[in-house]
Amino acid sequence: MTYFASTSRYENMKFNRCGSSGLLLPAVSLGLWHNFGGMDDFNKMKEILLKAFDLGITHFDLANNYGPPPGSAEINLKNILKSELGKHRDELIISTKAGYLMWEGPYGEWGSRKYLLSSLDQSLKRMGLDYVDIFYSHRPDPETPLEETMTALHSAVQQGKALYVGISNYSAEQTTKAVKILKKLGTPCLIHQPRYNMFDRWVEDGLLDVLEKHGVGCIPFSPLAQGILTDRYLNGIPEDSRVAGESIFLKKEHLDPEVMVKVKALNQHAEQRGQTLAQLALAWILSRKQITSVLVGASSVDQLLANTATLHNLSFSKDEMAYIDNILL
Repeated sequence: MTYFASTSRYENMKFNRCGSSGLLLPAVSLGLWHNFGGMDDFNKMKEILLKAFDLGITHFDLANNYGPPPGSAEINLKNILKSELGKHRDELIISTKAGYLMWEGPYGEWGSRKYLLSSLDQSLKRMGLDYVDIFYSHRPDPETPLEETMTALHSAVQQGKALYVGISNYSAEQTTKAVKILKKLGTPCLIHQPRYNMFDRWVEDGLLDVLEKHGVGCIPFSPLAQGILTDRYLNGIPEDSRVAGESIFLKKEHLDPEVMVKVKALNQHAEQRGQTLAQLALAWILSRKQITSVLVGASSVDQLLANTATLHNLSFSKDEMAYIDNILL
């Protein structure tokens, strides 16, 4: 069946300026970290991606190693672009990253010029693209000079293989240095992608201030703490859940009694707001002035619809924020 994009796709999505740049990003972006690999149902992932675009989600975020197997998420996106979404390429923001292990040997990870630019070439081939909109250094490399890593990002733009560049998982101090290097090179740092959620607030200890000062956008990943900040585990661990499947990212010990007391209290407050716990957690992040967009994953269209419904209620009073902080203490 031929796909025709919804003519109302921009009516309900909120778009935010990315730092001090000219680029606008949807408040909710779709991450292809999970559920879009070679071992997942292709028809289901296509349904999710097409529905995302119909909802005004124009930003799809990937990395070279997303799968499993590594690279397969980019290949699946290529096939969906080829069959349905390719005609809307200029309406899409497609990002990818390099930094974690992708291939064997000394040139298959971290932040050298050799690795970053080779990886970007591979990603472009896998996605069937001439360029990506954003190319990230996925993590800082303690052994490679920061100047080399940032110069490689600059080269990607100079070569026409990326429109913008960003960094991910960099500390406030590392970010300050990276931003200054990129500014001097003439390729501003567009955006930072950190882990950030109600249970992991490290970005509030300096990083958000650095981003605001230098006009860099922010797009947090893992806003739902790998599912802890949803109703998934309120009544125990379902047999088909990520925890039950022995995920390396979410383990049973993460759901200890102290954490679950907080989760249940947050869930009660979400109900009072007329939201789900997940919607509360996403709205809480989006209420920060430094946040451009939030990355959500989705295993179904219903989950995607629920996450985007967050945009109906993003406001918090000062008393409400204090109440939530008290729960999280």
